[in-house]
Amino acid sequence: MKEIPTKAQNMVQWPSFQDDIFGFMVSLWGPYIYSVYRTQHGLSERWVALLFVLGFLTAGISAPAVGVWADEYGRKKMCMIFCSSYALACVIIQIPSLPLLFLGRLLGGFSTAILFSCFESWLISSANFLSLSSRDLSTILGYASLVNSVTATVAGMVSNELVERSARYSSPFIASGVLLVLDLLVIWRSWEENFGGSRTSVQEVLDMSRLSKAWTAVTTDTRLFVLGLIQTCFEGSMYIFVFLWVPFLQEAASSRQPLPLGYIFSSFMLSMTLGALLYTCIISLWHAEPFGSGTSDSDGITTLHAKLSTVICIVSALAFTVSVSSGSEHRRFWAFCAFEACVGMYYPVQGTMRGKLVPDEHRATLSSLFRVPLNAFVVVSLMTGVASARHFVLSACAILLMLTALVTAVTFLRRTRGPPLASLRVPH
Repeated sequence: MKEIPTKAQNMVQWPSFQDDIFGFMVSLWGPYIYSVYRTQHGLSERWVALLFVLGFLTAGISAPAVGVWADEYGRKKMCMIFCSSYALACVIIQIPSLPLLFLGRLLGGFSTAILFSCFESWLISSANFLSLSSRDLSTILGYASLVNSVTATVAGMVSNELVERSARYSSPFIASGVLLVLDLLVIWRSWEENFGGSRTSVQEVLDMSRLSKAWTAVTTDTRLFVLGLIQTCFEGSMYIFVFLWVPFLQEAASSRQPLPLGYIFSSFMLSMTLGALLYTCIISLWHAEPFGSGTSDSDGITTLHAKLSTVICIVSALAFTVSVSSGSEHRRFWAFCAFEACVGMYYPVQGTMRGKLVPDEHRATLSSLFRVPLNAFVVVSLMTGVASARHFVLSACAILLMLTALVTAVTFLRRTRGPPLASLRVPH
């Protein structure tokens, strides 16, 4: 691995640190967003589901435009807009007014479209500009996932204390809003701007010409299409899990006492940490092998990550199957922990594959484009995923994840066969 200059290393690792801060911020309120709507504001589960649906629907509709704007006008600018809009959403959720809560979900959905496309695009584009290898990029993404999981674990415990001391489920959102304002200032002062290749005219942006070109790239490369399928099925299942894990554990709880949601969430984040650690260990061992180090910047690393993606989808499907088939709160808890471990591995795996396969000039556009079917999948699922349909929805997620694993294996692994055994022998 070549030595990365200190300035270049700081440029590509700073967004990873920034992602850790966002992970901490999101994890502060993550365990309680369902409880804020359901318990603190007294909404029915149907209204809670509609609020979640509105957020995902907004994210899906705005995702293509967000990607185009980020590639055209700058990813730094879009990240700053994210901080502003999500901070406002954290304020609005404090107010027990249904119209304002819907407005907050609109802002949250728009912000989510920015969060899951622009930050990673900024990082990968900077890494490509600095000519960093796939090994460097996978190392940075693995580090980001690991530290993000650790900070999220701490945030879960902090949020639990905030709720207990304030007796309000919405108090972690106030802390998140403060962090977002600080992040906005840091991004403004310390980030460099980058764009998606050649600039186009305003008329072309309004006509969504970038979106058309990005879609053409997907239709001409089967691997990009499958990459979008993986994102849709896995992240869609993850967002459905975010909505369902609290009522799923509550219905199986043997005690009438309220569940310690913050500590349970911290356990999930600790599981994510273990998943990120496992990814880091696998990558380190792979690069340590003679045949691994020689192919770190070739199709070898893509094949490795395709295998990891296949395993992640299979284990996640099995975890959902166990949670649906068992009525034990402990078995459901450990099944959910196994799924979160898969989440910890998923982000660096998917990020590395996107960094290797997605054209840089359409990076944010394609990342956002992939989120359209993802959000549509979540919206349809949440519209049926209340009350008794919870079990059906998680079962459907398990089936889709299994099918995704099969498609991934067929698409990526049949193209590249490993080197002959004779070539792996160390010469005397």
